[in-house]
Amino acid sequence: MTGPQSLWRAHLAAAAEADFRDIMRWTTQQFGETQAHAYAQTLSAALASLSEGPSVSGARPREDIARGLFTLHVARQGRKGRHFVMFRLRRGKDQQIVEVLRILHDAMDVARHIPPDQD
Repeated sequence: MTGPQSLWRAHLAAAAEADFRDIMRWTTQQFGETQAHAYAQTLSAALASLSEGPSVSGARPREDIARGLFTLHVARQGRKGRHFVMFRLRRGKDQQIVEVLRILHDAMDVARHIPPDQD
């Protein structure tokens, strides 16, 4: 893909980093190291795709839950998964930031796990 370099930078909030670690720990315990490694790649690919900002394929605005909230399911581009990434957009000094708030299982109640907007 050619074109200008993205101005979006993904930043994981502390809760999202903890979610990633917890998901990997649980996956390792339930399915083993090999599956945990494969799922880490799936989660990482979804997070890396956020460099495209809110226009990334599969991102959905979730104004029904909170102002400025988006979700992106990790099951995309032939990968399997049961989690989604919750994010908001922020303006940085020289670039736009995708603030990853949480990484949640798709059976969870999103509204119960979203932190309040810090604006």
